[in-house]
Amino acid sequence: MSGAKEQKPFARSFSHLLKRAVQYSVYRYNEEAGKSGLTHRQFTVLSAVDVFEGKSQTELVRVTGIDRSTLADLVARLMSQGYVQRRRTKEDARTNSVRLTPVGKKALKAAQSGADGVDKMMLALVSASDRKTVLECLALISSEMDKVDDAEEAPKQPTKVRLKRRV
Repeated sequence: MSGAKEQKPFARSFSHLLKRAVQYSVYRYNEEAGKSGLTHRQFTVLSAVDVFEGKSQTELVRVTGIDRSTLADLVARLMSQGYVQRRRTKEDARTNSVRLTPVGKKALKAAQSGADGVDKMMLALVSASDRKTVLECLALISSEMDKVDDAEEAPKQPTKVRLKRRV
C-alpha cells in the first residue's frame, strides 16, 4: 500500500474523489442489482428508455451521459437480448427511436429495487442534514454538462466574411 504522502493529492482532488464515488456506486450496484443480470449501464439505458419511451438514440445519449458509440453498442446488445426494439422514426429515416419490450420491462423491474437500494445506501453515507446539499451540488454540476452538450449540439453558424471592394 502506498504511503499517506502519495495519496494526499488524490485525497484533495474533487474530480478524483467524484470518480471514486462513481466507482463505489457501480460496485454497490453490481453487488445489489447485478444479480438481475443487467450491468449498471444496461440498467441506465433501460431506465432512460422506460422514462423517455420512443426517444431517439441521440436523445438517450444526452439523458444518460453515455457517449454515442457506447450507447449504440448497448442498444444493439439490449436488442439481441430482447429488451428493447429500435425503429426508424417517421420524421427522419436516419433516426432510431428506442422502446422497451415486455421482456425489457421485466428485466428493469427485477433490477429496480436493487438500484434504488444502492441510491439509499450511498445517501446514507452522507449525514441527513447534508443530503439535500449534496444532491443540489451534483445537480448543479450535471446542469453544467447539459450546457456543454447544448453548445455542442447547436448548429454551427458559418462565419460571414466581408471582402472590401477595391475601387
